[in-house]
Amino acid sequence: MDGPNAVAVSAERFGLKGPRGWAFRGVDIDAEPGALVAVEGPSGSGRTCLLLALTGRMRPTEGAASVGPFRLPKQLSAVRRISALAHVPGVTDLDPALTVEEHLRERALLQRRFDGSLRTLLRPRAERAAASRLRIDTALAAAGLDREALPKGTRTAVRDLERIEALRLSVALALIGRPRLLGVDDTDLKLSDAERTQVWDLLRSVAESGTTVVAVCSEAPKDAVVVSTAPRDEADEQIPENPETDKKETADALAEAGRA
Repeated sequence: MDGPNAVAVSAERFGLKGPRGWAFRGVDIDAEPGALVAVEGPSGSGRTCLLLALTGRMRPTEGAASVGPFRLPKQLSAVRRISALAHVPGVTDLDPALTVEEHLRERALLQRRFDGSLRTLLRPRAERAAASRLRIDTALAAAGLDREALPKGTRTAVRDLERIEALRLSVALALIGRPRLLGVDDTDLKLSDAERTQVWDLLRSVAESGTTVVAVCSEAPKDAVVVSTAPRDEADEQIPENPETDKKETADALAEAGRA
């Protein structure tokens, strides 16, 4: 569903090459605003690198892509400003020692500092606090994270969250910034079939509310715009399927391209 903030995502022969070869190559995308885009492929096929490239966190090597009115690779910073990431290992890791409330409050404060106008920053403290609480409540509702259902409410430490609750918290933190594009990694990793259904329902709801979603998975739902990173043939020089290789390639590419 096309919302007021949703953006179209397109790519043509999009590719990224790191020190160990091609992370992904020859990717084509054509997704309308408010689409649920599923990046499907085996571990080690460059799924995370593609997610980071589409959100402006990595500079592609060949081809081009568009996120709304912005072009990649020329407008990386503009794409970063309208996008957010959730559940990306090594990029959006939650601190297991902090509570849910501490994570939410920290993100809201950072968001207010970096995207607020001078007029906003000069508003009375009570007014600014109320605005932050509203942002947090809205993000939690969109992510389907029920504070009352947690063992100690928002005082629950991240280490005590169930896997799907941690994913919902990561999505909520990303949504505090009201992104037009949301990138989510490892959406179905180590989840039961029932939990995977819940996650896809969540991401579908986010997309329908007006934020285009790009999600990495091993198996895409039927109603998603599916983008595959699976090797097409030997000429693609894709990295063999290996989770550790995938992590190393992502780290290498991040170091080369620069973290946002």
